[in-house]
Amino acid sequence: MKSAQLTNIREMAINDVPAPRIMSPTDVLLRVEAVGVCGSDVHYYATGRIGSQVVEFPYAVGHEAAATVQEIGSEVTRVQPGDRVAIEPGVACHRCDQCLSGRAHTCRNLKYLACPGQIEGCLSELCVMPEECCFRVPDHVSFEDAALVEPLSIGAYAVKQSIPMGGARIGILGMGPIGLSVMLPALAWGAARVYATDRLDYRCQMAREHGATWTGNPDACDVVAEIEDREPLLLDAVFECCGQQEALDQAFQLLKPGGKLMLIGIPEFDRYSFSAEAGRRREVCLQNVRRQNGCVQTALDLIAAGDISPNFMVTHRFSLDDSKKAFDLVDGYADGVVKAMINV
Repeated sequence: MKSAQLTNIREMAINDVPAPRIMSPTDVLLRVEAVGVCGSDVHYYATGRIGSQVVEFPYAVGHEAAATVQEIGSEVTRVQPGDRVAIEPGVACHRCDQCLSGRAHTCRNLKYLACPGQIEGCLSELCVMPEECCFRVPDHVSFEDAALVEPLSIGAYAVKQSIPMGGARIGILGMGPIGLSVMLPALAWGAARVYATDRLDYRCQMAREHGATWTGNPDACDVVAEIEDREPLLLDAVFECCGQQEALDQAFQLLKPGGKLMLIGIPEFDRYSFSAEAGRRREVCLQNVRRQNGCVQTALDLIAAGDISPNFMVTHRFSLDDSKKAFDLVDGYADGVVKAMINV
């Protein structure tokens, strides 16, 4: 089969590799239909690593995927050949303390698509996943929307872990795919006002067009002062979605006493800092968000019911053969890109 593989820093090739086979009775062989290019994929492409996760070339990335079931193992009951599915990229052990306490996303033995040393990514014609990671997609939901379920499930999990959204006034700092994936379920679940920021004006415009109350570019205005002018009592929750120290500083200034800060963005540096006085005096609650923890079906249901329509995020489309063009585009934030989709 054909597989788009990283071969060095900012280098990628379409290689002919052995097709995967069903090895376990609960395995499902999938024909990959669509793969979204994620920021973490681009981290590996541009730097060869995320923190302690270091790529050994050649290596296939890709974990935001939708597929068609080709073949099933002898014990599979969840799906049948021909079914259209969204893929949960994390494979948990279901035996460790984390899994048994409802935290499969921090499983001690977790294996995740496109993480070095765990599971090679799915930016290929075929892949194999356990049946528990395959979620059937209704016929009226496109493969692209099914691939978007992965970032949307992270957003849905972040919103669920924050505060009740009914009437909430929230901030979202960074309006790339993850910021937008936070905004959509937040609005669907009743957020009253969403204040969104991004350094790219076209992303601010997209956020406004799809539900943000106000947007601002921190390079062009004092976003804290602008939001405080509109919300003198400040915000109930802020979602940091860009992994920038400046955004974290803004978040602490924007939160009301007792407010909740959700850290979702992946920084390229090792340590954040924040004002001890601001955190202490306002009794700010800070929570990290790690992937999606059981929210794949939640995100899929939101799309299937028409509560959210995420396809506007897909600004560029590529074939598998043009995967490098997709990665270069996203790496360079070029041509107004928000989400690049590779249709395999």
